[in-house]
Amino acid sequence: MKTIVLAVTGSISAYKAADITSQLVKAGFEVHVVMSEAATHFITPLTFEVLSNHSVTIDVMAEKVAGKVNHIELAKKADLFLVAPASADTIAKLAYGFADNSITSIALALGGDVKKVIAPAMNTKMYENPITQENISRLKVFGYTEIEPRTALLACGDLGKGALAEVDKIIESVKGILT
Repeated sequence: MKTIVLAVTGSISAYKAADITSQLVKAGFEVHVVMSEAATHFITPLTFEVLSNHSVTIDVMAEKVAGKVNHIELAKKADLFLVAPASADTIAKLAYGFADNSITSIALALGGDVKKVIAPAMNTKMYENPITQENISRLKVFGYTEIEPRTALLACGDLGKGALAEVDKIIESVKGILT
């Protein structure tokens, strides 16, 4: 059984990560969810705990098992590291090697054979900003695959590219990468 570490960041589309979790588990993957603090404002950790049958990691300093460093243990288990939705903030932190939360700490501890995927979700202007595009390009150099956002009417009322890719597309991409 392949293990996926699903990182959920602060985006209005964080609720779609529940469907991603559910579908991945039903497809036979073991899913461990890590949330940014901002993500918890959009959806509760309990949702992911019920869907994944695993506790959710939020605080990098909250170690659940004595003698085990949680972010290192999750990085060792991962066959694939999926950030969905990936906010501009998290993309920037990943691109420059920050380790100031559970998501970025796990990312830095991943082995070289772990597949890494981002599915951005943000306002069109944020996504198209040259800084964000440079950060995404930088992540690709480091072996990340991008599942591009789609063009849609966004929560902010703007029409443009920035909506999280369809859940089915994310699931298909993950299956394709792992097989």
